[in-house]
Amino acid sequence: MIVVGSGAGHLEEEVRALGGELVEVEIKKFPDGEKYVRVLGSGDEALVVQSTFKPQDENLIELLLIGDALRERGFTKLRAVVPYLAYSRQDRVTKEGEPISVRAIMREIGLYYDELYVFDLHNPETLRFFPGKAVNLSPARAIAEYFKDKLGDGVVLAPDKGARARARAVAEKLGLEYSHFEKKRVSPREVKMWPVDIDVVGKNVLIVDDIISTGGTMVKAANLLRARGAEKIFVAATHGVFAEGAIERVSRAVDELAVTNTIPTPVSRISIVPDILAL
Repeated sequence: MIVVGSGAGHLEEEVRALGGELVEVEIKKFPDGEKYVRVLGSGDEALVVQSTFKPQDENLIELLLIGDALRERGFTKLRAVVPYLAYSRQDRVTKEGEPISVRAIMREIGLYYDELYVFDLHNPETLRFFPGKAVNLSPARAIAEYFKDKLGDGVVLAPDKGARARARAVAEKLGLEYSHFEKKRVSPREVKMWPVDIDVVGKNVLIVDDIISTGGTMVKAANLLRARGAEKIFVAATHGVFAEGAIERVSRAVDELAVTNTIPTPVSRISIVPDILAL
């Protein structure tokens, strides 16, 4: 049985269409802004889908309230699917006195949920902070499926070495070559980039990353690829955490920008719902 929170409301229609059995839940706000949650269905096990994009804190609190309400209702096993996990990039202490925010969030979720599933976590090693079973889901299948008829005999690139495994996962499903961009800072304001060990002349290129925020790296990569003779350039990401104007900036530089629907955006064209329902 599936519970869809407010942060995943944009996925509910597709969940229903693909045969998901939904538990009815009443969610509203009190006049002072506090959340109210009431579970109207009953059962033993539930899969709770709740993405925690902005307003992050509100969506996180709702996830906890849903968990408490389900336990109160008699559910004995709860699995949380959090397509986008807020605070996941705050994964280390950089100044004395700071928290490891993602640790705090995972421990709180673990108070109610037996299992946690997230998509393309910024640092998968932080899953160790969750007290139960925790799984980092890859969107590679969904991204490859979306672009399979657009790339031809193209190549898949990661914007940096750290994202190379992500590019490899997509490329292997498409049967294409893959590589990454190398970066070198030449001054406080200038970073040089170049694709490693791969020829892009006359080829379509797909750049894959986990998060796009300002879009600056993608624009720089696209301009470099154009200069090196690439044909069409596509950009895909799991999470579209777009800063103001980022969609327009990236879209002007490439032939198509598409992200998954972990966060609802105007370019969330790749669905991860089938992967959720397969759990």
